[in-house]
Amino acid sequence: MDETEHIRELYGRPRPDPDAQARVWRQVAAARRRRRLSWLAVPAVAMALAAAFVIHQPAASGRSVLLAAATTAASGHVPGGTYWRIKKVRDGSQVIELWAARDGRAWTSVQGRIAPVTGRSAFSMAGRDLTFQQIESLPTDPVALRERVAGMLPSRGLLADALSGLLWTKPSPPAVRAAAYRALADLPEVRYLGERDRGEAFSYVLPDGTQRTLVIDPATSQVLSCTDDGRSPRSERVIEAGWTDRGPR
Repeated sequence: MDETEHIRELYGRPRPDPDAQARVWRQVAAARRRRRLSWLAVPAVAMALAAAFVIHQPAASGRSVLLAAATTAASGHVPGGTYWRIKKVRDGSQVIELWAARDGRAWTSVQGRIAPVTGRSAFSMAGRDLTFQQIESLPTDPVALRERVAGMLPSRGLLADALSGLLWTKPSPPAVRAAAYRALADLPEVRYLGERDRGEAFSYVLPDGTQRTLVIDPATSQVLSCTDDGRSPRSERVIEAGWTDRGPR
């Protein structure tokens, strides 16, 4: 009998805890960031984390990772600040930033050169402009969100990408982000690739055959990077994403 089975024999099988997976992912992510955890040097900690995974979740899977991220996202605070800002690095060198205010004003910066966004919204879905109000009013139920988003798309093949965009390219409220994660967890076209670049990787195929891979951190629910493999390869690494009172200079 292994250690896990021995624990089960002593204490029985506890009821599933819907928040346990998220708590464990937060512990694992914190350990990764500190770079202090060695599974061989600290067997007691390893056993505790392994037991938590096995007892509360029979096996780590792509669905469980996404649901853990959803739990984390749902616990986020109601966003504050004047500007929604995202800063990312494209193809390893090009620094791009976006600031967007709730009244529709927005600015972009490429390699430090700031310019206002004119003639269009700062946010879109499948080529369709979205306002702050439209994003904030999206359903917080995963099924309803999936249906609403699907109705805005020209092709069902874009559904995974549109839902993913609500996680990082748009200022989605915490409950909407949580619903997007839960909706993605139920899409068969979303494949789990395992651990990658200090996060958990998922991929799906776009209508043109491009494979898009997102790396997420379940402990924070943040998207860490997005990579396209296909005719036009591209990578974007997220540096910062969130609300701030500091606007473009």
